[in-house]
Amino acid sequence: MRSFSLNIADYITRFVSAEPETELFTTKRYNNFFSDNRNVDITIRVHSGILTPEKKAVRVFHAPYIKETDNIKIKINDEFWTVYKNNDDILIETILPLGKKNRKACMRINTGADVWDLYISGVEKKRDPLEYPLDGLLLYYLTVRSGDIFIHGSGVNINNRGYLFAGVSGKGKTTIARLWNEAGARVIHDDRLIIRNINNRFVMYNTPVYNNETPRSAPVDKIFLIDHGTVNTIVPTGNSEALSLLMANCIQHLWDPSIIESLTAALVKLTSETDVRRLFFRPDKSVISYILKNEK
Repeated sequence: MRSFSLNIADYITRFVSAEPETELFTTKRYNNFFSDNRNVDITIRVHSGILTPEKKAVRVFHAPYIKETDNIKIKINDEFWTVYKNNDDILIETILPLGKKNRKACMRINTGADVWDLYISGVEKKRDPLEYPLDGLLLYYLTVRSGDIFIHGSGVNINNRGYLFAGVSGKGKTTIARLWNEAGARVIHDDRLIIRNINNRFVMYNTPVYNNETPRSAPVDKIFLIDHGTVNTIVPTGNSEALSLLMANCIQHLWDPSIIESLTAALVKLTSETDVRRLFFRPDKSVISYILKNEK
């Protein structure tokens, strides 16, 4: 196909091939996120080849390639993706580690513009504009553009109440999502959520990580900052503590003061308008009844 649109977290993103000989495709993760909505937020023009940073571009952020297995992080390569700044343009240069060797991509964006450009190297006639890590990078800068929040967290909806469980890797996000699922809750996602302020109410959305996911969302009525414990315990937090702990769980590239200010403002509003607690929990179904009992 020459073009397609996706609706992820109510961002309508259109991908368009910039050359007649190049076809676009994407994986099963996005099968249920295709959209025919013509009110597009961002258009991504996909080019073959590669774009290199101009000499006057300044390198502002760099990430090594790290893989995580059983909560153990191992650095695979010093080079993964790098952010350059050139006036109002942001240039993100990355390797594509999961396909053929020596392939690269480069995305040129301007958070104030509604058309961005993506360059992908290689001789293939078909290109996936959401190949890892382009998927996460694109979603992150969509949240930056909109002043939203991209966070590591599990979200569930039960009895018309939306609960967000935030925590870094190893704190139990997947476990608590499984326990809620077994209790009959609707799991929004177990790892990566986007939080948006829609009509003065915070809403959490899933992002496509697994094959054949469907778009899901729920209001954010309560936030739990989770950790393992020997007994189930809910501990109140102050506004400052809630802000700092929640920010630590956000996906963030804090190389620009305006990005820091925007994220902080969104989190201040979220934590001031939402009940935020710490939750130390046992990894069994007792935590579900404990939370529901404390809701009454």
